[in-house]
Amino acid sequence: MLTKRIIPCLDVKEGRVVKGVQFVDLRDAGDPVELAAFYDEQGADELVFLDISASHEGRKTMVEVVREVAGKLAIPFTVGGGINALDDMRTILRAGADKVSLNTAAVKRPELITEGSDYFGSQCIVVAIDAKYDDELGSWRIYTHGGRKPTDWEVTDWAKEVVKRGAGEILLTSMDQDGAKTGFDLALTKKVNEAVSVPVIASGGAGAKQDFVGVFEDAQADAALAASIFHYKETSVEEVKSYLREKGVRVR
Repeated sequence: MLTKRIIPCLDVKEGRVVKGVQFVDLRDAGDPVELAAFYDEQGADELVFLDISASHEGRKTMVEVVREVAGKLAIPFTVGGGINALDDMRTILRAGADKVSLNTAAVKRPELITEGSDYFGSQCIVVAIDAKYDDELGSWRIYTHGGRKPTDWEVTDWAKEVVKRGAGEILLTSMDQDGAKTGFDLALTKKVNEAVSVPVIASGGAGAKQDFVGVFEDAQADAALAASIFHYKETSVEEVKSYLREKGVRVR
C-alpha cells in the first residue's frame, strides 16, 4: 500500500502567501520563499504553489517567485495559476517545478490536458478541481477563475474527463470547507476517489491533525493538502505525521 502524503499549499497573490475562507477574505500568511524552505525542513512530502489570481486577472504565473521557491526545495513541487498553453507549462517546469496544475484553462480547453500529458508525461499534469455543493444539481458543481465562475460540469463527470484526457493526478478542493477548519469534505473526496484511477489530493477544511485520519481512512485520499493550520503554526507537518502513525496510517 502506498504511503499517504502531507502537502502544504502556498496560495500566492501579489508575491505574498495568503489564506481566506471559501476563497474570500484573504489575509497575509508570509513570504513564499521562506515558507517553502520551512516546509522542506519540516518533512513535507510535496509543496503546491497556486498563483490564485493569475487566471482571474488574465496574466501569467509569477515565474521569478516560482524559481526562487524551487531553489529552496528538495521535495516535489507543483505550480498552478495562469497556465494556458504548452509554452506556459514548459516555462514553469524549466523554472524548477516538477508538476503543473491546470484548472480554469483545462475547463476552457480540455485538449490542453492531453497536450501536456503527451509532451511532458501524465506524471507532470495535475488537474485542480474546485467544487461546491449545488442543491439544484444534487451534487458538486465545478467552478473556475479561483472559485468565481460556476460551470455546467458535475464533479465526477469532470474528474473522469480529465483522467481520460491524461491527467496524472487530481487536486480536489471543497469550496464549502475551504478555510472553515471543520474537517475535509469526506463525501466529496470519497465520491471522486471512487470515480477515478489516479491519485486524489484532498484539499479544503483541515483544522486539526485529527482531520487527516478521516480523509485517509474513510475517504481513501492519496494525499491531503492544508494551508492555514500550517502557515499560522496551529499544528505542523511533523505533528500531523506523528499522529497519523499513532493511528496506524502509513505516512512517509
